[in-house]
Amino acid sequence: QVQPVESGGGLVQAGGSLRLSCAASRRTFGTYAMGWFRQAPGKEHEFVSAISWSGGSTYYADSVKGRFTISRDNDKNTVYLQMNSLKPEDTAVYYCAQTRGRWATTDRLEYAYWGQGTQVTVSS
Repeated sequence: QVQPVESGGGLVQAGGSLRLSCAASRRTFGTYAMGWFRQAPGKEHEFVSAISWSGGSTYYADSVKGRFTISRDNDKNTVYLQMNSLKPEDTAVYYCAQTRGRWATTDRLEYAYWGQGTQVTVSS
């Protein structure tokens, strides 16, 4: 398995929480940085968050800073996105992606492997 696989999406009311999970290749997971992007209907892919290979460095989009937390468990080959205080504007398909480098990046072009996405819908 090379392609990451997301889970944990769903329907939640505004102000609620969801935790997304992303399982990636065991052979490479602990070596590479991971990221989350999202795409709302009619909009382009938007960077959400990224984490370095060790978890020591993280980036967040301004729109989610203070509400979302990215983390990883290299023993479980999984990266997480804890989403709190969700807003209707967070509604989108959320994609997990893996880079070929160690360091977190906001640049979509640096991500080599992408999951199929998981739908997050926040109702008002």
